Amino acid sequence: MKGDTKSPPGGGVKRERGLISLVGAGPGDPGLLTCRAVEVLERADVVLYDRLVDPAVLEYARQAERIYVGKRPEHHSMSQDEINALLVRRAAAGARVVRLKGGDPFVFGRGGEEALAAREAGVRFEVVPGITSALAAPAYAGVPVTHRELAAGVTVVTGHEDPEKLETQVDWARLAAAHETLVILMGMGRLAEITTMLTQHGRPSETPVAVIENGARASQRSLFATLQDVAERVREAGLSSPAVVVVGEVASLGETLAWVESRPLSGLRILVTRARAQAGELSRRLRAEGAEALEFPTIEIRPPAEYAPLDRALACLGEYAVVAFTSVNGVEAVLARLHEQFARDARAFAGCEIWAIGPKTAEALAAHGLRADFVPREYRAEALLAACKSVDLRGRRFLLPRADIARAALAEGLAERGAVVEQVDAYRTFAVGGAREAVLERLEAGTLDVVTFTSSSTVRNFVSQFSDEEVVRLRDAVVFASIGPITSETARELGVPPSIEASEYTLEGLVEALIAYHSGVPRD
Repeated sequence: MKGDTKSPPGGGVKRERGLISLVGAGPGDPGLLTCRAVEVLERADVVLYDRLVDPAVLEYARQAERIYVGKRPEHHSMSQDEINALLVRRAAAGARVVRLKGGDPFVFGRGGEEALAAREAGVRFEVVPGITSALAAPAYAGVPVTHRELAAGVTVVTGHEDPEKLETQVDWARLAAAHETLVILMGMGRLAEITTMLTQHGRPSETPVAVIENGARASQRSLFATLQDVAERVREAGLSSPAVVVVGEVASLGETLAWVESRPLSGLRILVTRARAQAGELSRRLRAEGAEALEFPTIEIRPPAEYAPLDRALACLGEYAVVAFTSVNGVEAVLARLHEQFARDARAFAGCEIWAIGPKTAEALAAHGLRADFVPREYRAEALLAACKSVDLRGRRFLLPRADIARAALAEGLAERGAVVEQVDAYRTFAVGGAREAVLERLEAGTLDVVTFTSSSTVRNFVSQFSDEEVVRLRDAVVFASIGPITSETARELGVPPSIEASEYTLEGLVEALIAYHSGVPRD
């Protein structure tokens, strides 16, 4: 019958045929990843990724098997033929395979070779373009590769050709004679040779040159020189691969238009210890200010051990005078359970006052159609108690949906004022390991500057992963930053006293405190 489908032997749904997706991860900044790339990564079964792919990009493929196939000078974890064979083999078995490359897969990324291998094997493939570093790195260094008065075109070449080729395919003589901008990728190892060839073939020795190391990353460094002295200047500055070299008059604009390295947190390496689901927001804010955000979640949010106490409370919400939310997690857990178990929405809170600690908690409520009746100026339990000290709470029923390890200060303070308080676990906070080795590795390399704490649980779970000796080493090498006084108190008790504390106990306040500290501006 037309339109009829048959189940595969043994029943079940027929699996979609395998597919190879050649995906460009962009030049380094995770914010430059395309929407299509995110979509493909989220549904991937297997991801083969390169050395220059930012770890934050891989987070979109949390459910996938990840295989590192990166290449460093003189060291390849896997040959190109082996990569091609692996791609074909896994896709032929029905998997959705992503080949994730820095920049664009078809711009010196060997994506063409991998596409040909797929075609020859009869395996489906698609190409998801990425932003090439040939354009992005100069842009992040303030160098426009074209300009109406300085350059009418741009040529992109490789400085590292296939060593097995008998002769070069790059016509350096023609490039030297041309007037357009020349962008050289993978040329740092031959920079002196390349600049000599260009000058010998007629490009003026005073031609401006820009060298951008780690372009579009928080660790980006830019150097502006001329063909005559750039190789020596690069050696003196210690710049190395990966780097993009721009030759032409437009390079002279870099020193005027540079913007990335002037951002307030430029070059700062900051560890984010929030729960994985929430770390992204703080990381994005830090990256926007120029920092390198390193996500090492130390806590994980899970459902409560049992739903019965929460369900009993939600079944009779109208009997409470006040429902007090102390976190975004509490809001999301309660509203999700209310919908799933009782098929109810914000209308279930009719007749209740709603209190919220912190603007983010209030915003989370608003997203569900609930307006907080009361939000204290300071975002902690003590401030809420102080703000309502003139209110008669005797006999009023309070519901506090909270974490299993939440502080008892609010419940105890309300009870002392005569309120009838019911606390229920809306979610649990679990410790997550795995950060220790990565943190110690960065500590040894001197590539970690700040560790941020956004709650007492992040402090406890972070410190628990290290020995006393390692905590001392951390304390001597990095700065600790806290979101507020309660978190700071826990940090001091555990031997990691913060040098930075937000005056407004929010992510925005924490970022502002980091900026003030990094710039040396005194704070009130």
